[in-house]
Amino acid sequence: MSPRSRLALAAGAVGAFGAWWALRPAWQVPLPTEANRAEVRMQDFRDALYYPVQEFLAGGNPYDPAAMFAHWPVRQSFNLYQPYHLALHLPFGLPDYRAGAVLFGLTSLVLLVVLAAMAASRVRTRVPLPLALGTAGLAALLVLSQVGKAQLYLGQVNPLVAVGAAGALLLRSSHPKVAVLALAVAWLKPQFGLPLAVLLFARGSRGVALGGTAVAAVASLPVVALLVARGGGVGPFLDVLAANLAHATNTGYGAVDSLTAQRVDLPAVLFRVTEWLPPAAEPLALVAVLGVSVPLVRRLDRAADPDGPAVADLLTCLAVVVAVVHQPGDVLFAVPSAALAAVVWWRRRRERGLLPLGLAVAALAVPFAHLHAVDSVVRAGLGARASVTVDGLAVVAAWVLLVAFAARRTAAAGSEPVAAVA
Repeated sequence: MSPRSRLALAAGAVGAFGAWWALRPAWQVPLPTEANRAEVRMQDFRDALYYPVQEFLAGGNPYDPAAMFAHWPVRQSFNLYQPYHLALHLPFGLPDYRAGAVLFGLTSLVLLVVLAAMAASRVRTRVPLPLALGTAGLAALLVLSQVGKAQLYLGQVNPLVAVGAAGALLLRSSHPKVAVLALAVAWLKPQFGLPLAVLLFARGSRGVALGGTAVAAVASLPVVALLVARGGGVGPFLDVLAANLAHATNTGYGAVDSLTAQRVDLPAVLFRVTEWLPPAAEPLALVAVLGVSVPLVRRLDRAADPDGPAVADLLTCLAVVVAVVHQPGDVLFAVPSAALAAVVWWRRRRERGLLPLGLAVAALAVPFAHLHAVDSVVRAGLGARASVTVDGLAVVAAWVLLVAFAARRTAAAGSEPVAAVA
C-alpha cells in the first residue's frame, strides 16, 4: 500500500470516528415534549424542519409563530426560509421524529463529504493532491471542527445550503446550468441567495444569478399559493410574514442587538463590541459591504494575476456572510474557496504583500477552531460576551483584511508590469 493510500485510510478512519461522534445526538435525542423545549440537540431539525413540515401537512402555516408555539413543542419560530423548503424536506418530516432525525443527520454528513470533495478538487488545480486523499482529509477536518460538528449536533440545513452556494460560485463558468440549480438551493436561506446573486451578477455570471433566483421563486410558488389559499388571501399571509419578522428580530438568539446570540455579520459584531448601532444598521451594512466588495471582485477577476479569481471567490464568500444576518456555521460554504486561497498564499508566501491574504484565511479558521475546550478557556478568561463575539470579530476581520489586500493588489496591477504580479 502506498503512503498516500495509508494517509487516505487514516484520514477516513479519523473522519468516520468524528462522524459517529457527531451523529450520536440524532439517535440519542429524546422525543420532543412541552417539558424539554430547551433541548439543544437537533433543535434546528426540530424547529426549522420537522415540526414546520408537520404544521404544513396538518393544514396550517408554519411561518406563523403563534401557531407553531401553540401546536408543537418547539423553542424557536420557523424563520423565513424559502417556501420550497417545506416540500424539499418533506421526506424527513414524514417518518417518526427519531427516524427523520437520523436520516437527516446522515444526509447532512454526506453533504459535508461532498463539500470536502469540492474543496479538494479546487486545491488540485494548484497542487498534485489525489482527490480521495484530499477529500478524506478535509472531510475529517470538517467533522472534527466546531462548525462541522454543529451542523450534525443541531441538525442544521447549512450543509445543503453550503453545497448549493459553493457550487454556484465554483461552477458558474464551467457548468452554468448546474450553477443555476445550485444557486436556487442557496436561496433556501435568502440571506445567502440575495448577496450571492448580486455578487455573481456583478462578476459577469448574469445568467446564473437571474436563473437561480427565478428557479427558486418558481419552486416556491406552489407552496405560497397553498398557504395564501389556506390563510384567506394575500393580506393575511403578509400579516403572518410581518409577525414572523417581528418575532425573529426580537429574540435573544437572533436579534442584532442581542449580547447572547452568535452572529458574524457586521452590524451584530459592531453592537457586541461597542453596544452601539447607527439607524437602519442592517440594510446600511448590506449596501455598504456589497458596495465595497463588488468593484473589488470585478477587478480581481480582470487582473493580470492568475490567482485573482481565487481571491475574488473568497472575498465573495466573506462579503455574503458579513453583509447580512449570519451565524458562525454559515461560513461553511467558504471552505472550498478558503482552501484554495490558503494554497495560493502558501505557494507565494515569500512574495511581497501577501501577508494580509494569509491572515484573512487564518482569521476565517477561527469559527472552525472554536471547539468546546477553546470556548471554556475564552469564557473563563474573557467572559460570555467574548465567547459569542470572537467568531464574528474574526470573520469581519477576515473580510477587512481581504478588502485591503484586494484594493492594494488590483491598484498595483494597474500600474505595474504583468510579470510583477503574475
